[in-house]
Amino acid sequence: MTWDPATPAEVAVLFASAGVPWWIAGGQAIELAVGHAFREHADVDVLFLRRDQAAVQAALPSWECWAADPPGTLRPWLPGEVLPPGVDDVWCRPGPSAPWRIQIMLDETEGDEWVSRRNPAVRRPVSGLGAVSAGGIPYLAPEVQLFAKARGTRPKDEQDFTAALPVLDTAQRRWLAAALAPDHPWQDRL
Repeated sequence: MTWDPATPAEVAVLFASAGVPWWIAGGQAIELAVGHAFREHADVDVLFLRRDQAAVQAALPSWECWAADPPGTLRPWLPGEVLPPGVDDVWCRPGPSAPWRIQIMLDETEGDEWVSRRNPAVRRPVSGLGAVSAGGIPYLAPEVQLFAKARGTRPKDEQDFTAALPVLDTAQRRWLAAALAPDHPWQDRL
């Protein structure tokens, strides 16, 4: 499957009128937090809250969107279909012969709180889930993104952690340390 990831600036234009919060996620969120690019990206991840998923289809009315359902298998996301918990990723492209441009990730909430899919005990007010770059692009807070990356710690996740560590303030480091398992290898560096 061919990818030609949209840039964060292109994503910002596409979702400018979404009317709901969204954030650049993944490694590009870390780069926005750090303030510069430092590695290649195979895709672009965009986080929406599951409750706001209809806004994705409204913002991309002529695009093809395919749900990872079950995970690892893509199927068309039908207009107006509500994706249930467990269907967390959607690949989007402008048309059937176009490369994939955006991967949407859907996350959970309870009221005004974001709830981690990986560990429901890890929560945060939705209002504090992200930040906005100097160029006006919303991105997932680096400590939240690092928590998501901490599960597998692939080489690119280690690179992201190393790059983000100097920009994390004391509160962000404390939040990440509390969210991670006590024996996680990043604990010593926080």
